[in-house]
Amino acid sequence: QPQLVESGGGLVQPGGSLRLSCAAAGRTISSYIMGWFRLAPGKEREFVARIGLSGVTTYYSDTVKGRFTVSRDSAKNMVYLQMNNLKPEDTAVYYCAASNGIIPSTNPASFGSWGQGTQVTVSS
Repeated sequence: QPQLVESGGGLVQPGGSLRLSCAAAGRTISSYIMGWFRLAPGKEREFVARIGLSGVTTYYSDTVKGRFTVSRDSAKNMVYLQMNNLKPEDTAVYYCAASNGIIPSTNPASFGSWGQGTQVTVSS
């Protein structure tokens, strides 16, 4: 399993944008489905987005669809999450995760490798 490290979180005003990055080390991510999840205080871990092996197939939760974009650069072993039009309810710790499962899933249990998370706070 690759080791994952997220970066790019911070404090942003409502309506603003952030780009999260996930750097993978130790193993190429080219054979992994990559996902983003988030965890807000008092809530369960929530699926945000995932991207397939080729980078063409993406899938988003209804709460972020149209505002967030997931992408990957397998040559650089990187995954990104572009977040636009951020809302206070997007405030959470965001995690990058890797899955070597055959069937794409939104279930955190399907992802075997996780980063340490990066905090995103949306507030005026």
